[in-house]
Amino acid sequence: GTKSERKKGIDGLEEKLSQCRKDLEAVNSRLHSQELSPEARRSLEKEKNSLMSKASNYEKELKFLRQENRKNMLLSVAIFILLTLVYAYWTM
Repeated sequence: GTKSERKKGIDGLEEKLSQCRKDLEAVNSRLHSQELSPEARRSLEKEKNSLMSKASNYEKELKFLRQENRKNMLLSVAIFILLTLVYAYWTM
């Protein structure tokens, strides 16, 4: 994808990740309240595990996208330096 698509992807993922963490906090605080039936507790535990794996996937995806961004930036810088050297060589 293009740079702006990747930026949107990163921003979107960061939003999803922070929403996921908020949901996790909510689930955790509900789990700590004493008046829960065993079924409700099990269902919350299931939701908590699902949110945790979602968050972990978002983190992996973000890490990958950021690495791609770095690689592309380094490539652009290298190409710029190369073009500058070629230009300097031809104009001497």
